[in-house]
Amino acid sequence: MTSRVPSRELDAWQGSPLPAPLAEEARRLVDRLDASQRLWLSGFLAGAAALGAAAQEAPSSSGVTIVFGSQSGNAERLAHRAAEILAGRGISCTVRDMIDCGKADLLAAQTLLVVVSTQGEGDPPDRALPLWELLNGRKAPALSHLSFAVLALGDSSYQHFCETGRRFDAKLEALGARRIHPRVDCDVDFEAPSGMWMEAVSGVIAQTSRAAAPVVTLPQSSASLSSAFTRRNPFQANVLVNQRITGRGSSKDVRHIELSLEGSNIRYEPGDAIGVVPRNAPEAADELLQLLPFAASDSVTVEGHELALSDFLRDRADIGRVDAALVARYAEAIGGKEARSWIEAHAAAAREGKAPAPSLVDLVRAFPPENIDAQAFVGLLRPLAPRLYSIASSLLASPDEAHLCVSIVEWQARGRKQRGLVSGHLADLTDEDSLAIYLHRNTGFRLPSDDASIIMIGAGTGVAPYRAFVAEREARGSRGRNWLIYGDRSFETDFLYQSEWLAWRKQRVLTRIDVAFSRDQEVKRYVQHQVADAGKDLWAWLQEGAHLYVCGDASGMAPGVHEALLQIAELHGGLDREGAAEYLVGLQRERRYQRDVY
Repeated sequence: MTSRVPSRELDAWQGSPLPAPLAEEARRLVDRLDASQRLWLSGFLAGAAALGAAAQEAPSSSGVTIVFGSQSGNAERLAHRAAEILAGRGISCTVRDMIDCGKADLLAAQTLLVVVSTQGEGDPPDRALPLWELLNGRKAPALSHLSFAVLALGDSSYQHFCETGRRFDAKLEALGARRIHPRVDCDVDFEAPSGMWMEAVSGVIAQTSRAAAPVVTLPQSSASLSSAFTRRNPFQANVLVNQRITGRGSSKDVRHIELSLEGSNIRYEPGDAIGVVPRNAPEAADELLQLLPFAASDSVTVEGHELALSDFLRDRADIGRVDAALVARYAEAIGGKEARSWIEAHAAAAREGKAPAPSLVDLVRAFPPENIDAQAFVGLLRPLAPRLYSIASSLLASPDEAHLCVSIVEWQARGRKQRGLVSGHLADLTDEDSLAIYLHRNTGFRLPSDDASIIMIGAGTGVAPYRAFVAEREARGSRGRNWLIYGDRSFETDFLYQSEWLAWRKQRVLTRIDVAFSRDQEVKRYVQHQVADAGKDLWAWLQEGAHLYVCGDASGMAPGVHEALLQIAELHGGLDREGAAEYLVGLQRERRYQRDVY
């Protein structure tokens, strides 16, 4: 259990030099830490102060700016890690969210490090758009004074892999900036390549600095950060509950899963996610091995480690559905143009809903890799990436637990029902099982102060973080109003957490709830239609300082809601289209419009 702050410590807060709202936030944070976490924090702050003093005493490269464009938090985390590495070399820098980086910041910087992800089909993250538009607009500054390097994050299963990073890299060069290190494009397993990029870039900057300050090592407590649970070192969480929450007759299977965090020391905030570390089903790996012209015991080298092919296919490789990029690599390796035609036909059928996307087993069965060895084969495969699920609970309301809301992915192929790799595994969990997990922080999706109002917009399992938000605010006794706008398929079978929302509404914890169920009437009605209909009241809430959240599908729902918000700003705010767009960007800068879309 989390230890509480003694009353004498509360008295100390009253004399702090912090403004009252900031002091309250700091007190609440410390209140949630255990003894070892407080010890580490005190050491960290002391070390940071020492580092600041050292930086003042010695010359440093103060013109280094690191900007990040992050959708799920990875780019932000890596940007701060890069800052730590630079600090270790005695180089001070500024870390900025891209939405806070303007023309003046670019002109003041001497070196710009860009860490940016790509979402969807090559699109920049929401908070990267203003900077991207500045660089591509008529007011783009000349950047001949600037040196730069780009770290791009992406997912090679998408056609436009790392497209945003590529475009930033090319645009900075076109504006006259000098590249100090080649761009590095990171796939879903980004830890190793991003670390090498940071070390290389920080080395270049250190060499070109006037002088580097002495290295200052931040003190660590016995509860070292290296002991934290990660995707490489996950926590085995016991399963407490696995309950289907869609009704009989629903076209979806959605599960409410409760995990025990007891003994993990994991302390999350509403808005964070749980990363589930997957493993392929043994029968799936065995089926693939039977088709391959290699022995299960064949040794392969992956990231400098030798392991058996069977272990690699079970624990490290994505052997599920294939994408165009993998097939292109595969076709080139085996020298067959037929494979490209094959994937194009299957992809077209999948897009038209006539057939599911093909799997690696389908590809290998159709085109066996007979002219390459096992090492070359494993080099073609994508790493098995963790899956992130928004946490649907509050530690204040459910101590030592994390709740997930998971939609089970299912389809028919080769005459039998298929399931998604991770969701299928989650569907079969019982209270005798455990699950390999780690905490994924999402600082871009956070609750405001207790007295601020919030508007929560989402569809389907996008409602998960809002369950955490409302539970947290109820436990804290927050005074701010809470409004949920929610959409799904059918009221009878797909109203996720219906009884809880209605109970919160009855208790006046939930101020208002509006719903849209797309299949309950002849003309489909989605959550964005409900947003538009509530436009007058929504605008009034925003004018009174409410914070706005959108969570769920990035391809349809999120753009639809954004368009509805633009129309609301035009209709009820009297703004033209450009003014409405600027208004929403302003809300994003103020952290009053936050999106968690996927």
